[in-house]
Amino acid sequence: MTTARRQLIDAESTPFYHVINRCVRRAFLCGEDKHTGQNYEHRRGWIVNKIKQLASVFCIDICAYAVMSNHYHLVLRIDTQALRQLSQQDVITRWTTLFNGNVIAHRYLQGDELSEGEQLVLDKLLTEWHERLGSISWFMRCVNEEIARRANIEDSCKGAFWEGRFKSQALLDEQALLACMMYVDLNPVRAGIADSVQESDFTSVQERINELREQNPSAQPQRLTPGDIQLKPLLMFDGSVGELKQTGIPFHFADYLDLIDWTGRAIRPDKRGAIAATRPKLLNELGIATDAWLLSANEFRRQYSTISGSWDAMCAMKEKFGGKWSRGKGHSQNLHPTNLSRSV
Repeated sequence: MTTARRQLIDAESTPFYHVINRCVRRAFLCGEDKHTGQNYEHRRGWIVNKIKQLASVFCIDICAYAVMSNHYHLVLRIDTQALRQLSQQDVITRWTTLFNGNVIAHRYLQGDELSEGEQLVLDKLLTEWHERLGSISWFMRCVNEEIARRANIEDSCKGAFWEGRFKSQALLDEQALLACMMYVDLNPVRAGIADSVQESDFTSVQERINELREQNPSAQPQRLTPGDIQLKPLLMFDGSVGELKQTGIPFHFADYLDLIDWTGRAIRPDKRGAIAATRPKLLNELGIATDAWLLSANEFRRQYSTISGSWDAMCAMKEKFGGKWSRGKGHSQNLHPTNLSRSV
C-alpha cells in the first residue's frame, strides 16, 4: 500500500530529505542512446538550472544533487525559518512567479481596497500558497512537469516521461545526512562513469570544487539572462558536528572533501591500494565503523525505505504516523554505534 506523502515528508521531524525520480521504460533523461545514436547530454543542464531556479522561489535549499542518464538524485532542506518569515506580499510575488495567481491577489499587490469577501478569498489563497512554498511535493512537481514537457516536445511524443511520483527518504540526523549526501555525490564514481569526484559531471560536489578553484563562493547569486528567475546557490557547509545552531549543512567542507575523496577511492576496486590507513576526521567524530560507512556509500538507497537515522528516531517517526515497522535496523545501528546523534 502506498504511503501518503504527508507521512513521508514532515518538516517538524526533519528538514532534510533525499528524493529520486526515474524515467519511464527506456526513456533517456540524459546521456547517449546507443540504439539511436541520439545524445541527450544537454538535458542535464535543464535539471540543474530548474532546481536552482525553483529553490529561489520555494523555501527549499539544495544540499546535493547528481544527474544520471535515466534518473536524478537531490538532497533537499526545507527552510522553515525563511518560510515563517514570508510576508503576504512575499507569498504572492513568489507564487505568481511560477503561476498566474488570482485577480484578487494582483489587486492586493497594486494596493486596491478589497471587500470583506475578497479578503476572505485572499486569506485562503495565501494560506494555501504559503504551505506550498515549503512543500517538497510541489517543488518536485514543478521540476518534473517542465522537464517532461520539454523532453516530450524534443522527442516529438506524448505520454508519461517519469516512472511515477518521486521517491523520498527522511534524513533524521547527521549520520543519515552525511551518508546520503556521500551516496548522491559519488553516484557517477560508483557507476563507473567517472574516475573521481572532480570528473563527476553534473554533481554538487564537482560544482563546489570548481567554485573553490575559481574562488567563486556559492553564496554569490547567479543569473541566466535578464528576466529569468535567479539561480539559488547550493546550501553552504557552515560548521562541524556539535554546533548548537546550524543554518546550513552541519559539517566543514574541508572535512567533507577529505571523506568523499577517501570514500571514492575505497569503492573503486582498482583504487584500493591507494587508500590511506588514517580514517577521515568525520568518521571518527561520528563514531562510524569503516566497513559500515563503505557499505552505506554503496547501498544507502537500498538500505532504508522512507526514513534514515538512529533506530530510535526512525521508530518514533513511524509511530507518529501510525506505522509499526521500518526497514534498515541493522544498518542504522551500524551508522549510530553510540546512539549519540542529535536531530538535524
